[in-house]
Amino acid sequence: MLVFIPAETRAGERRVGLTPEGAQKLIKLGLTVSIQEGAGQASGYHDDEYKSAGATTVAGASALGTADVVASVRPLENDAISQLKSGAVTISFLSPTNDAQTVKALADKKVTSLSFDVLPRISRAQSMDALTSQALCAGYRTVLIAAERAPKFFPMLMTAAGTIPAAKVLVLGAGVAGLQAMATARRLGAIVSAYDVRASSADEVKSMGATFLDLGLDEVEGAGGYAREMTPERAKAQQDALKKFISESDVVITTAAVPGRKAPTLITSDMMSSMKPGAIIVDLAAESGGNVEGTIAGEDVVLNVPGGSVTLIGCKDLASQLAVHASKLYSQNVVSLLTLMTAEGVVTPDEEDEVVQGSAVVFNGEVRNAMAREALNLPALATGEGE
Repeated sequence: MLVFIPAETRAGERRVGLTPEGAQKLIKLGLTVSIQEGAGQASGYHDDEYKSAGATTVAGASALGTADVVASVRPLENDAISQLKSGAVTISFLSPTNDAQTVKALADKKVTSLSFDVLPRISRAQSMDALTSQALCAGYRTVLIAAERAPKFFPMLMTAAGTIPAAKVLVLGAGVAGLQAMATARRLGAIVSAYDVRASSADEVKSMGATFLDLGLDEVEGAGGYAREMTPERAKAQQDALKKFISESDVVITTAAVPGRKAPTLITSDMMSSMKPGAIIVDLAAESGGNVEGTIAGEDVVLNVPGGSVTLIGCKDLASQLAVHASKLYSQNVVSLLTLMTAEGVVTPDEEDEVVQGSAVVFNGEVRNAMAREALNLPALATGEGE
């Protein structure tokens, strides 16, 4: 069976769906691997490396029509989807709600589309968890951006000219990205505090050398260890409680997200009005709607405060900015998922397997994901079907 890796077409995307090392592993499973010429170049993986690993390279995306499996980072665009053959399997990030029209196009082509956005967070799927691997990259990169843009040192410095106090960094959200942000900020010498709606994350925060903020509010935790959406009343109480800590911070990094939904608003314009002049806010969740009121993905927003201004940085393509290692990690996620479904060189998604069942937004042309069905105004599936 043929696994095809197309070049990413989205502006700013530098990752690739499979590295030469990953291609070699799939070939050992009995699969044939083909990659579009130049697909890995932006992430540091060249055509000759793929050929040395046993893969073939093809000009353009002509192999889409014969591929049994198409693995990409971003969802395929409509032109690519139109070339897929019925029964093919696609693997990528695919938001059930934000990419609803793409989901419809995939369903119309009678394919099976597996999305890392909804992959179950269970022990046996850890090696396939691309949300985690890419969040690791994003969390690290976020702090480097903050350190570069902040008009202050992160570490405390004792000099002949006097002592420079350490920067105060507040991280909102203690998922993988948030924890990596805390660890990186601590390595740079900052004083780090953090908050998460899940009280169970307090020990993880402390293990990163950060101080967990207990706001005295009820816990908000959903299935699989994810945070769930808050009621408006709960969100307002949280914003009021956080305002004091935000006003004392030199850098605020927001990393909160609810899979498949718009990112929750954690910081309002009113909360920012009391921040220090020169403070930096880095919104890691900007691409999914943002945790900060007024954030714009890929742009800076300068807000006036008494005595100066605060800069709000809307992040975009964070993992892609670390394309070499982000691709390496993502590739292994793809390999692990395909290994689960491959026997004797044949890829057969088992709809009874909880990993396949959970990650299948579309299965053999049927939209299986509940959020996608809602976004497309389709009736809910009968109990026991889909998610």
